[in-house]
Amino acid sequence: GLDQNGLRLTGRNGYSVTFAKNTLPPVKGFWSLTLYNEQHFFAPNALKRYSIGTKNKSLQTNPDGSLTLYVQSESPGADKDSNWLPAPKDADFSLYIRAYWPQADALDGDWTPPPVLKTN
Repeated sequence: GLDQNGLRLTGRNGYSVTFAKNTLPPVKGFWSLTLYNEQHFFAPNALKRYSIGTKNKSLQTNPDGSLTLYVQSESPGADKDSNWLPAPKDADFSLYIRAYWPQADALDGDWTPPPVLKTN
């Protein structure tokens, strides 16, 4: 996986992924942002959280209706933990959006995922 500058994703940095209002992955089923380590396995973490998305009922939207997910090795703060996808400390990783029962927009390129922004 690469960030918005084309650099590899690494647990040495923190990242955010923000879906603007009404731009979540277009699915009839469910979607998730899933993190894999360098060996393409789930990265062990204290929360036992390996993906985040539709099935996380405690996701907090921003005041403008957008949704920001935080991908980093350390907690982004108690007020943001519900939107935190833990990353492995000091190791590279990849992010994938999984779309189950995708709508046409997800298949024909009309919808594109938001960039992964380095936050530190």
